Amino acid sequence: MAAPPQLRALLVAVNALLRKRRYHAALAVLKGFRNGAVLQEKLWAILQATYMHSWNLAWFVFTYKGLRALQSRIQGKTYPAHAFLAAFLGGILVFGENNNINSQINMYLLSRVLFALGRLAVEKGYIPEPRWDPFPLLTAVVWGLVLWLFEYHRSTLQPSLQSSMTYLYEDSNVWHGISDFLIYNKSRPSN
Repeated sequence: MAAPPQLRALLVAVNALLRKRRYHAALAVLKGFRNGAVLQEKLWAILQATYMHSWNLAWFVFTYKGLRALQSRIQGKTYPAHAFLAAFLGGILVFGENNNINSQINMYLLSRVLFALGRLAVEKGYIPEPRWDPFPLLTAVVWGLVLWLFEYHRSTLQPSLQSSMTYLYEDSNVWHGISDFLIYNKSRPSN
């Protein structure tokens, strides 16, 4: 069934507007927003990643608690170093393989550990308590660095981050009509 003439005329007008170079920057901002809001269907990959994540956590907890119990049994009591040693060995055994899941988990933990070490340094008096909330400055530095790295040293970023940033910041600069501006990220091949 053919589209009504008014709808066809509207589509022609919108597509003509989308092709005008003079509006490209503003339209790229809109498409970038759209790309940030779109959820792609990756259910199977999410389920596999969730399974691997939970399996690794289960093995890590088993290894960590087992090593803690073993150390306590051998030395007759528990020492603070036991936690580090058990987690160190568990980390190597369970999360030591360089894959996407372990990489994500380790990066997540690294950010949490850095925050905690900063708080510990304040708590122990190694650094003074900030007089203002440093979070906005931290945020600005992190975002400034990640976009600078993406624009000028892309290969240093993790592949999944490169892919996401390409989708958000580069793919949003390209369209040929309303279909790949609003509905799809890229043009679909014609049948």
